[in-house]
Amino acid sequence: MSTNYSPRLADKYKKDVVPALVKKFGYKTVMQAPKLEKISINRGVNGAVNDKKLVDIAVDELTTITGQKAVATFSKKDISNFKLRKGMPIGAKVTLRGEKMYEFLDRLISVALPRVRDFKGVSDKAFDGRGNYTLGVTEQIIFPEIDIDKVNKITGMDITFVTSAGTNEEAYELLKELGMPFKNIVKDNQ
Repeated sequence: MSTNYSPRLADKYKKDVVPALVKKFGYKTVMQAPKLEKISINRGVNGAVNDKKLVDIAVDELTTITGQKAVATFSKKDISNFKLRKGMPIGAKVTLRGEKMYEFLDRLISVALPRVRDFKGVSDKAFDGRGNYTLGVTEQIIFPEIDIDKVNKITGMDITFVTSAGTNEEAYELLKELGMPFKNIVKDNQ
């Protein structure tokens, strides 16, 4: 494996996205342009209280999708209505940075999202006010790495894009320039 490999979206960020953001927001230096810092993928497992194998399956699926080892998440407190005890495994998570982050984003945008049924774009309403964006995926089978024949339960996951942007507008432009397919909003006052 050569050491000069660089993911396609990482190159696009340097060549196209940074100059576009500098031009749009008038930054004095390219270092002020917001960047994608990490992608965090979380998945709660319904029924994990009764069947511990479901968490192992979720960890394996997230590992397959991202190419990085996922870890189980554990409950922080007891909830008697759900028969939940503190420390029980209830989900899976993985945090991607660097090359793996750009590779995952590239596959998400170009392969997985177009496989969503009746896909018209992702919502632009899921920003948190600090430049982070969370996307909910309802089915793990949109990822081509998952073998549909081996899936016994269709579950979703939350994908959070953490950026260095200070505002929602900057984060929106960053993700849009990277290729995130936001819904086209048609203005009524034309």
